[in-house]
Amino acid sequence: MQTTHIDPKYEKAYAYATKVLSLIEKETITAEEAKWVTEETLEGFRHHVNPGFLEYRKTVTKGGQFAAVEWKDSGPNCFLDVNGKEYIDCLGGFGIYNVGHRHPKVMKAVIDQMNRQALHSQDLLDPLRAMLAKLLAEITPGALKYSFFGNSGTEAVEAALKLAKSYQNPRGRHTFIATTQAFHGKSLGSLSGTAKAAFRRPFFPLVAGFRHVPFGDIDMMYKTMRAGAMVGEDVAAVLVEPIQGEGGINIPPDDYLPKLRELCDDFGALLIFDEVQTGMGRTGKMFAAEHYGVVPDIMALGKAFGGGIMPASATIATEEVFSVWFENPFLHTTTFGGNPLAAAAAIAAIQVLIEENLPERAAQMGAYFLAGLREVVRGHEDKVIDVRGKGLMIGLEFMDDRTGFEVAKGLFDRGVLVAGTLVNAKTIRIEPPLTIEKAQIDRVLEALTETLREVKRA
Repeated sequence: MQTTHIDPKYEKAYAYATKVLSLIEKETITAEEAKWVTEETLEGFRHHVNPGFLEYRKTVTKGGQFAAVEWKDSGPNCFLDVNGKEYIDCLGGFGIYNVGHRHPKVMKAVIDQMNRQALHSQDLLDPLRAMLAKLLAEITPGALKYSFFGNSGTEAVEAALKLAKSYQNPRGRHTFIATTQAFHGKSLGSLSGTAKAAFRRPFFPLVAGFRHVPFGDIDMMYKTMRAGAMVGEDVAAVLVEPIQGEGGINIPPDDYLPKLRELCDDFGALLIFDEVQTGMGRTGKMFAAEHYGVVPDIMALGKAFGGGIMPASATIATEEVFSVWFENPFLHTTTFGGNPLAAAAAIAAIQVLIEENLPERAAQMGAYFLAGLREVVRGHEDKVIDVRGKGLMIGLEFMDDRTGFEVAKGLFDRGVLVAGTLVNAKTIRIEPPLTIEKAQIDRVLEALTETLREVKRA
């Protein structure tokens, strides 16, 4: 239906939207159009989004390139800015592009579904949600069976916490334990599990009943759970990332998660794995839990779950735990979670991960990348503390925040996108698509070699 009359009070907005839409439909844009896009982006962030992002960009890019505006994907592992400069994506949207940028099978699934029906009625049974839940039950470890779908990792964690509360409240268990340097999201519930003080303090008081213990310290976990039991504050659940992402790519001792499973069983607590960043093949297994042979009671998924095309997340639990929502399925709901487009993307992403054997590829490329990084940083021990990772979830830890920022700037200038982790700013994450090629890894290693030579310690 064409508009025949524009209300005068909306004429300016209509003209602006029309211009933006005309740019969106173009495969390429002119230098003049690129200049306009850059200026409008800066203006919009400064006056209508948040000017703080512009200051942040100044700290992580070089030579005023904070004004770089991304515009389109360039193959499965790169993207272009509005001026046509190509970057190897070693940030991966904080880990969302596991199957690569714009994977054709994921794109096709979403477009095919969009051509039929974009969103569901909310009243009839939507088939793709059921089919996706069945797929998840098939590929996740152990007895994980029932799924609730959301739109983000934060929502997945929020649902996990509410599910654990629903299960444990009748049992008189209300205490939750998370770990130091953890990141679980920034809604009030998930933020209560997140560990960074700067994110937490402005929103106090958070959800009551949360305790934090050092990540990887099973003795302190035992003492905290035992103390809670002694004073009548029994633990309802332990929330943990199998490998900490925003905390700095922190890998626990090999026996930590198996012993944590035993502790939870001994004390009657549920074990919740936040696999938002570690899941969907990132660490060299479909789920990081598989490295340790541990099955949680509840698992949260997000980021790459939507195939790098749609925002999507899942909270999957055993039948025993999830059954507390059987009687009233409206205890926890969402308008858009599990919508047909997101479900189609997630189903296609799972198929691609299996068909292209991307978890194993992540293990192989990760081993190659880690070996190369360790070789490159040799001789720069005055700047680099550690190189660590599993699969293509890799961290470079520097002596101080400033050195990490300077390295990120140098890499950006050389066409490689990386970023620090949200809880541990000294650590740069390297989380490229699992489709990254050896030649691209070699280019990253060359760029890091050049950058480390020019960066001086603070």
